[in-house]
Amino acid sequence: MTPGTLVLLHAPNTGSAAWGDLPETLRSYGLDVVAPDVAEGTGSRYVARAALIIAATAPATPLVLAGHGAAGPLLPAIALAQRAAHRAVGGYLFVDADLPRPAQAHDHDHEGGHEHVPSPPDWPDAPCAYLRTHADRTGAPGHAQAVREARLRGWTVTEHEPPTTVAQSLSELLTTL
Repeated sequence: MTPGTLVLLHAPNTGSAAWGDLPETLRSYGLDVVAPDVAEGTGSRYVARAALIIAATAPATPLVLAGHGAAGPLLPAIALAQRAAHRAVGGYLFVDADLPRPAQAHDHDHEGGHEHVPSPPDWPDAPCAYLRTHADRTGAPGHAQAVREARLRGWTVTEHEPPTTVAQSLSELLTTL
């Protein structure tokens, strides 16, 4: 798939600088890339701020939402906001990310200061893929579980291997959506 706009969403409580030179490199491949800098907030606050920033960029559709780390579980809610604004979402990429979880009875609780934002019941509404980078291999056992879950869900999973750049692995994974 060729997205209208690839939206790179950093983990909450970090910033768009966490993507490093990835947005610029992907732009050099001819992709329209937006990397919103959601300065503060987690959970629904992050979702609302990200949605406003995305809207301000007037992105071309369909969007592909790419989430890193703890932004992964927020992608369905961000997509719901985009669909409400009549912007089509054509796919989801999880980059070393946690996966969305279905709604639970205790979702209104705030555990450790992090609000759980449940996935809409009709999610996923577009193809999904997972990219595990070489940098992630050493310290995130939860992402190894996410890779297993992504495979069980039938998603395309790419395990990035140097010397290929992360941008190249990500752009190749986009074509599978």
